[in-house]
Amino acid sequence: MVFLICIIIGVLTAFVGALMGLGGGIVLIPSLLFLAQISDAFTWVTPQTVVGISLIAMVFTGLSSTIAYLKSGRVDYRTGLWFVLGSVPGGMIGSWLNQFVEIESFQLYFGLLIIIVSLLFFLKRNTAKSNLTPKKRSRRFELEGEVYTYYVPLGVAFFLSLAVGTLSGLFGIGGGSIMVPAMILLFGMPAHVATATSMFMIFFVSIFGAVSHISLGHIVWEYALFFIPGAWIGGKLGAKVNQRLTGKTLEWILRIVLVLIGIRMIYQGLM
Repeated sequence: MVFLICIIIGVLTAFVGALMGLGGGIVLIPSLLFLAQISDAFTWVTPQTVVGISLIAMVFTGLSSTIAYLKSGRVDYRTGLWFVLGSVPGGMIGSWLNQFVEIESFQLYFGLLIIIVSLLFFLKRNTAKSNLTPKKRSRRFELEGEVYTYYVPLGVAFFLSLAVGTLSGLFGIGGGSIMVPAMILLFGMPAHVATATSMFMIFFVSIFGAVSHISLGHIVWEYALFFIPGAWIGGKLGAKVNQRLTGKTLEWILRIVLVLIGIRMIYQGLM
């Protein structure tokens, strides 16, 4: 029974994560923490083990969805690599910090973090044309016949991804729940490119974060392996559905999901 539940959670979390470029941790973590409260079969769940499992699952979610996004030409490699350079060391720092977090504060802080991100995402973007000259713009990206131009300051990208990587390793969220809104709101990237590039980044970050948790002994392998098939399947499905939705639809789904999950986590942390 536990095996079946883990498979289902793996598919659902990977689907949601790949669909919006979030990685899946924002669904997997609260799901397992909730099951730990109502079932003796999940007494092995702690903030450390659940984050470790989340990162293991996101390696496979990131790989399967990235392959799908690469085939459709939606990944901005150059920008994604800069995010990787900052988020990888950040993920290792966050993984180390995770061992000092208590479960009550873990849920509360996680929920507050998600709510803050969701509120930021409700801010209206400035759709007016920038005063930057074409030479100063860092990227021109073509997607489905339309050319998008956006500016990504490399220094800002590095330090932002360093902070996001730390939060990823600490909370097991993959960083996408912060990076996707940042790519859209701060840098003006189209939603489809932001989600695809986020999963590209998450794949690499999750590898290093997972290795850090493995070295710290946070992985319960007899359960972690249950999530891998679901993560692979859900990642592919999420990427395919993403390509059928409009950018505005993706943004609204992201807003709603972040708000609901944040409220749930805060409630659990205060109980």
